[in-house]
Amino acid sequence: MRNITARQVLAYVLVGFFIIGAAGNLVAPPTIADEYARWGYPHWFHFVTGGFELAAALLMARSASRIIGSLLGGCIMAAAIATVVFHGEYSHAIAPVIVLSLLMLSVYLHRK
Repeated sequence: MRNITARQVLAYVLVGFFIIGAAGNLVAPPTIADEYARWGYPHWFHFVTGGFELAAALLMARSASRIIGSLLGGCIMAAAIATVVFHGEYSHAIAPVIVLSLLMLSVYLHRK
């Protein structure tokens, strides 16, 4: 049986997070679309976010591109943090801050 390390588990948890996030943004139920409108983004911007989240997940899924995917995911989370903080929705920054921290840990654990 193959040994699965904690760093692999962390990476795949992050992959799952970004796949779920991508699905939510690509489908964009009214609650998500309303948030993007409230923040002043164009009506199609959720597709951009979803596409980047999916790209980050796919890159993180392979060990050869995991660091690049994690860095892309970090940029997405930094943008999410900036958006909600700019709009004074500080409680909405908690999840992106946690995910950004986990991404930084993943990069640290996967460096060569």
